Amino acid sequence: MKQTIFTGCGTALVTPMKDDLSVDYPRLQELIENQIAAGVDAIVVNGTTGECATLSDDEQYKITLVAKETIAGRVPLIAGAGSNDTAHAVRLAMSARNAGADAILVVTPYYNKTSQQGLVEHYNRIANHACLPMILYNVPSRTGMNIAPETCAILAENEYIYAVKEASGNIAQVARIRDLCGDALEVYSGGDEYIVPILSLGGKGIISVLSNVVPEEVHQMCVDYFAGETAKAARKQILLMPLIDALFSDVNPIPVKEAMWLIGFNVGECRAPLCRMESRKAEHLEEILRKYMLIP
Repeated sequence: MKQTIFTGCGTALVTPMKDDLSVDYPRLQELIENQIAAGVDAIVVNGTTGECATLSDDEQYKITLVAKETIAGRVPLIAGAGSNDTAHAVRLAMSARNAGADAILVVTPYYNKTSQQGLVEHYNRIANHACLPMILYNVPSRTGMNIAPETCAILAENEYIYAVKEASGNIAQVARIRDLCGDALEVYSGGDEYIVPILSLGGKGIISVLSNVVPEEVHQMCVDYFAGETAKAARKQILLMPLIDALFSDVNPIPVKEAMWLIGFNVGECRAPLCRMESRKAEHLEEILRKYMLIP
Protein backbone atom coordinates (compact mmCIF):
# COMPACT_ATOMS: atom_id res chain seq x y z
CA MET A 1 0.00 0.00 0.00
CA LYS A 2 1.28 3.45 -0.88
CA GLN A 3 2.31 5.66 2.03
CA THR A 4 2.38 9.46 2.09
CA ILE A 5 5.90 10.66 1.21
CA PHE A 6 5.56 13.75 3.39
CA THR A 7 2.89 16.08 4.73
CA GLY A 8 3.48 19.82 4.90
CA CYS A 9 6.40 21.85 3.55
CA GLY A 10 9.08 20.34 1.35
CA THR A 11 11.75 22.86 0.40
CA ALA A 12 12.89 22.85 -3.22
CA LEU A 13 16.44 23.68 -2.19
CA VAL A 14 18.74 25.92 -4.19
CA THR A 15 22.11 24.50 -5.17
CA PRO A 16 24.81 26.71 -3.61
CA MET A 17 27.73 27.55 -5.87
CA LYS A 18 31.27 28.73 -5.21
CA ASP A 19 32.77 31.70 -7.03
CA ASP A 20 33.92 29.39 -9.83
CA LEU A 21 30.35 27.99 -10.05
CA SER A 22 31.31 24.57 -8.77
CA VAL A 23 28.88 23.10 -6.22
CA ASP A 24 29.53 24.28 -2.66
CA TYR A 25 28.88 21.07 -0.71
CA PRO A 26 29.69 22.45 2.79
CA ARG A 27 27.21 25.27 2.18
CA LEU A 28 24.66 22.71 0.98
CA GLN A 29 25.00 20.92 4.32
CA GLU A 30 24.55 24.24 6.14
CA LEU A 31 21.38 25.04 4.20
CA ILE A 32 19.92 21.62 4.95
CA GLU A 33 20.65 21.98 8.66
CA ASN A 34 18.97 25.39 8.70
CA GLN A 35 15.92 24.04 6.91
CA ILE A 36 15.52 21.12 9.30
CA ALA A 37 16.00 23.40 12.31
CA ALA A 38 13.20 25.59 10.91
CA GLY A 39 10.85 22.61 10.89
CA VAL A 40 10.45 21.76 7.22
CA ASP A 41 8.97 18.37 6.48
CA ALA A 42 11.08 17.28 3.48
CA ILE A 43 14.09 18.34 1.42
CA VAL A 44 14.01 18.34 -2.38
CA VAL A 45 17.30 18.53 -4.30
CA ASN A 46 18.13 18.65 -8.00
CA GLY A 47 14.85 20.27 -8.95
CA THR A 48 14.21 23.37 -11.04
CA THR A 49 15.18 25.58 -8.10
CA GLY A 50 18.32 23.47 -7.70
CA GLU A 51 19.36 24.23 -11.31
CA CYS A 52 19.19 20.58 -12.35
CA ALA A 53 19.34 21.58 -16.02
CA THR A 54 22.97 22.68 -15.62
CA LEU A 55 24.12 20.03 -13.16
CA SER A 56 26.03 17.04 -14.45
CA ASP A 57 24.83 13.53 -13.62
CA ASP A 58 27.80 13.10 -11.28
CA GLU A 59 26.97 16.37 -9.49
CA GLN A 60 23.35 15.32 -9.05
CA TYR A 61 24.48 12.02 -7.57
CA LYS A 62 26.89 13.71 -5.14
CA ILE A 63 24.31 16.34 -4.12
CA THR A 64 21.84 13.56 -3.28
CA LEU A 65 24.52 11.60 -1.43
CA VAL A 66 25.64 14.60 0.65
CA ALA A 67 22.02 15.56 1.36
CA LYS A 68 21.23 12.00 2.50
CA GLU A 69 24.22 11.92 4.84
CA THR A 70 23.36 15.36 6.24
CA ILE A 71 19.66 14.64 6.76
CA ALA A 72 20.45 11.33 8.47
CA GLY A 73 16.85 10.16 8.37
CA ARG A 74 15.32 13.23 10.04
CA VAL A 75 13.07 14.11 7.07
CA PRO A 76 12.45 12.49 3.67
CA LEU A 77 14.86 13.30 0.85
CA ILE A 78 13.37 13.72 -2.62
CA ALA A 79 15.68 13.96 -5.63
CA GLY A 80 14.87 15.33 -9.05
CA ALA A 81 15.33 12.80 -11.84
CA GLY A 82 13.71 14.29 -14.90
CA SER A 83 14.75 14.41 -18.55
CA ASN A 84 13.19 14.65 -22.00
CA ASP A 85 15.13 11.46 -22.78
CA THR A 86 13.45 8.51 -21.08
CA ALA A 87 16.64 6.45 -20.95
CA HIS A 88 18.48 9.36 -19.32
CA ALA A 89 15.66 9.82 -16.80
CA VAL A 90 15.92 6.12 -15.92
CA ARG A 91 19.66 6.55 -15.27
CA LEU A 92 19.05 9.63 -13.11
CA ALA A 93 16.33 7.85 -11.14
CA MET A 94 18.52 4.82 -10.47
CA SER A 95 21.40 7.10 -9.51
CA ALA A 96 19.12 8.91 -7.04
CA ARG A 97 18.10 5.56 -5.57
CA ASN A 98 21.75 4.48 -5.24
CA ALA A 99 22.59 7.75 -3.49
CA GLY A 100 19.87 7.13 -0.91
CA ALA A 101 16.90 9.23 -2.04
CA ASP A 102 13.61 8.31 -0.39
CA ALA A 103 11.61 9.40 -3.45
CA ILE A 104 12.11 10.95 -6.88
CA LEU A 105 10.54 13.98 -8.53
CA VAL A 106 10.21 13.54 -12.29
CA VAL A 107 9.28 16.39 -14.61
CA THR A 108 7.45 15.78 -17.89
CA PRO A 109 9.51 15.61 -21.08
CA TYR A 110 10.20 19.07 -22.53
CA TYR A 111 11.06 20.44 -25.99
CA ASN A 112 10.38 17.17 -27.83
CA LYS A 113 7.39 16.71 -25.44
CA THR A 114 5.18 13.70 -26.19
CA SER A 115 1.56 12.53 -26.29
CA GLN A 116 -0.45 11.51 -23.24
CA GLN A 117 0.24 7.87 -24.15
CA GLY A 118 3.93 8.75 -24.36
CA LEU A 119 3.71 10.18 -20.83
CA VAL A 120 2.23 6.93 -19.56
CA GLU A 121 5.03 4.90 -21.12
CA HIS A 122 7.73 7.39 -20.02
CA TYR A 123 6.69 7.47 -16.38
CA ASN A 124 5.95 3.77 -16.08
CA ARG A 125 9.35 2.89 -17.49
CA ILE A 126 11.16 5.17 -15.04
CA ALA A 127 9.09 3.97 -12.08
CA ASN A 128 9.54 0.31 -12.87
CA HIS A 129 13.32 0.66 -13.16
CA ALA A 130 13.87 2.86 -10.11
CA CYS A 131 11.43 1.06 -7.80
CA LEU A 132 11.21 4.22 -5.67
CA PRO A 133 8.19 6.32 -4.71
CA MET A 134 7.71 8.83 -7.54
CA ILE A 135 6.18 12.30 -7.62
CA LEU A 136 5.11 13.35 -11.11
CA TYR A 137 6.00 16.98 -11.84
CA ASN A 138 3.53 18.91 -13.96
CA VAL A 139 4.79 22.40 -14.90
CA PRO A 140 3.46 23.29 -18.37
CA SER A 141 4.81 26.87 -18.26
CA ARG A 142 8.34 25.44 -18.47
CA THR A 143 7.82 22.24 -20.44
CA GLY A 144 4.93 22.97 -22.82
CA MET A 145 3.47 19.63 -21.69
CA ASN A 146 0.47 19.09 -19.41
CA ILE A 147 -0.36 15.84 -17.61
CA ALA A 148 -4.11 15.43 -18.12
CA PRO A 149 -6.14 14.31 -15.09
CA GLU A 150 -7.13 11.17 -17.01
CA THR A 151 -3.43 10.39 -17.52
CA CYS A 152 -2.81 10.87 -13.81
CA ALA A 153 -5.51 8.28 -13.14
CA ILE A 154 -3.78 5.75 -15.40
CA LEU A 155 -0.38 6.44 -13.85
CA ALA A 156 -1.80 6.14 -10.34
CA GLU A 157 -2.25 2.42 -11.04
CA ASN A 158 1.54 1.99 -10.91
CA GLU A 159 2.61 0.89 -7.43
CA TYR A 160 5.60 3.26 -7.46
CA ILE A 161 3.77 6.43 -8.58
CA TYR A 162 2.60 8.06 -5.38
CA ALA A 163 1.86 11.71 -6.08
CA VAL A 164 1.89 14.67 -8.45
CA LYS A 165 3.46 18.08 -7.95
CA GLU A 166 0.88 20.30 -9.61
CA ALA A 167 2.34 23.55 -10.95
CA SER A 168 -0.11 24.12 -13.78
CA GLY A 169 -1.82 26.92 -11.86
CA ASN A 170 -5.14 25.34 -12.85
CA ILE A 171 -7.08 24.71 -9.65
CA ALA A 172 -9.91 23.07 -11.58
CA GLN A 173 -7.40 20.52 -12.88
CA VAL A 174 -6.36 19.73 -9.32
CA ALA A 175 -10.00 19.11 -8.43
CA ARG A 176 -10.36 16.76 -11.42
CA ILE A 177 -7.22 14.85 -10.41
CA ARG A 178 -8.60 14.42 -6.91
CA ASP A 179 -11.94 13.28 -8.33
CA LEU A 180 -10.42 10.73 -10.73
CA CYS A 181 -7.58 9.45 -8.53
CA GLY A 182 -8.84 9.75 -4.98
CA ASP A 183 -6.25 8.46 -2.53
CA ALA A 184 -4.36 6.56 -5.24
CA LEU A 185 -2.45 9.72 -6.19
CA GLU A 186 -1.68 12.45 -3.70
CA VAL A 187 -1.23 16.08 -4.73
CA TYR A 188 1.42 18.60 -3.71
CA SER A 189 1.21 22.25 -4.64
CA GLY A 190 3.91 23.24 -7.10
CA GLY A 191 3.33 26.95 -6.58
CA ASP A 192 3.71 29.01 -3.40
CA GLU A 193 0.90 31.29 -4.53
CA TYR A 194 -1.76 28.58 -4.20
CA ILE A 195 -0.70 26.46 -1.23
CA VAL A 196 -3.93 26.86 0.73
CA PRO A 197 -6.24 26.42 -2.28
CA ILE A 198 -4.59 23.07 -3.08
CA LEU A 199 -4.65 21.99 0.56
CA SER A 200 -8.37 22.76 0.55
CA LEU A 201 -8.82 20.21 -2.24
CA GLY A 202 -7.08 17.49 -0.25
CA GLY A 203 -3.48 18.34 -1.12
CA LYS A 204 -0.76 16.99 1.17
CA GLY A 205 1.54 20.00 1.11
CA ILE A 206 3.85 22.18 -0.93
CA ILE A 207 7.17 21.73 -2.70
CA SER A 208 8.24 25.28 -2.05
CA VAL A 209 10.65 27.89 -3.36
CA LEU A 210 9.48 30.41 -0.75
CA SER A 211 10.65 28.19 2.12
CA ASN A 212 14.27 28.73 1.10
CA VAL A 213 13.75 32.23 2.53
CA VAL A 214 11.03 31.81 5.19
CA PRO A 215 10.86 28.09 6.01
CA GLU A 216 9.16 28.57 9.37
CA GLU A 217 6.34 30.55 7.77
CA VAL A 218 5.59 28.00 5.06
CA HIS A 219 5.80 25.09 7.48
CA GLN A 220 3.46 26.86 9.91
CA MET A 221 0.97 27.65 7.17
CA CYS A 222 0.62 23.93 6.55
CA VAL A 223 0.49 23.13 10.27
CA ASP A 224 -2.28 25.68 10.76
CA TYR A 225 -4.28 24.31 7.86
CA PHE A 226 -4.06 20.69 8.99
CA ALA A 227 -4.92 21.74 12.57
CA GLY A 228 -8.22 23.13 11.29
CA GLU A 229 -7.06 26.75 11.48
CA THR A 230 -7.98 27.34 7.85
CA ALA A 231 -8.66 31.07 8.20
CA LYS A 232 -5.28 31.55 9.88
CA ALA A 233 -3.53 29.61 7.10
CA ALA A 234 -5.38 31.65 4.48
CA ARG A 235 -4.34 34.92 6.13
CA LYS A 236 -0.72 33.79 6.06
CA GLN A 237 -1.04 32.86 2.39
CA ILE A 238 -2.40 36.31 1.59
CA LEU A 239 0.16 38.16 3.70
CA LEU A 240 3.01 36.36 1.95
CA MET A 241 1.80 37.13 -1.58
CA PRO A 242 4.01 40.22 -2.16
CA LEU A 243 7.09 38.20 -1.14
CA ILE A 244 6.01 35.29 -3.35
CA ASP A 245 5.51 37.64 -6.30
CA ALA A 246 8.96 39.18 -5.76
CA LEU A 247 10.57 35.73 -5.66
CA PHE A 248 9.05 34.98 -9.06
CA SER A 249 9.69 38.37 -10.64
CA ASP A 250 12.44 36.78 -12.73
CA VAL A 251 13.22 33.24 -13.86
CA ASN A 252 13.44 30.85 -10.90
CA PRO A 253 15.89 30.46 -9.12
CA ILE A 254 17.44 33.85 -9.96
CA PRO A 255 15.36 35.87 -7.44
CA VAL A 256 15.50 33.33 -4.60
CA LYS A 257 19.29 33.13 -4.84
CA GLU A 258 19.45 36.94 -4.79
CA ALA A 259 17.13 37.00 -1.77
CA MET A 260 19.20 34.44 0.10
CA TRP A 261 22.35 36.46 -0.52
CA LEU A 262 20.61 39.58 0.80
CA ILE A 263 19.46 37.86 4.01
CA GLY A 264 22.92 36.48 4.70
CA PHE A 265 23.28 33.15 2.89
CA ASN A 266 25.92 33.31 0.19
CA VAL A 267 24.67 30.64 -2.22
CA GLY A 268 26.53 32.03 -5.22
CA GLU A 269 25.23 32.92 -8.63
CA CYS A 270 23.25 30.80 -11.05
CA ARG A 271 24.96 28.94 -13.85
CA ALA A 272 24.50 30.27 -17.37
CA PRO A 273 22.26 30.83 -19.18
CA LEU A 274 20.67 32.21 -15.99
CA CYS A 275 22.15 35.55 -14.97
CA ARG A 276 21.87 38.18 -12.22
CA MET A 277 18.61 40.08 -11.79
CA GLU A 278 18.11 43.39 -13.50
CA SER A 279 18.89 46.19 -11.06
CA ARG A 280 15.27 47.41 -11.07
CA LYS A 281 13.95 43.99 -10.09
CA ALA A 282 16.70 43.46 -7.54
CA GLU A 283 15.90 46.79 -5.89
CA HIS A 284 12.22 45.83 -5.67
CA LEU A 285 13.12 42.47 -4.14
CA GLU A 286 15.30 44.20 -1.55
CA GLU A 287 12.43 46.56 -0.74
CA ILE A 288 10.07 43.63 -0.23
CA LEU A 289 12.54 41.77 1.98
CA ARG A 290 12.84 44.91 4.10
CA LYS A 291 9.04 45.14 4.35
CA TYR A 292 9.00 41.62 5.82
CA MET A 293 11.86 42.59 8.18
CA LEU A 294 14.10 39.94 6.67
CA ILE A 295 16.86 42.51 6.17
CA PRO A 296 17.53 45.77 8.06
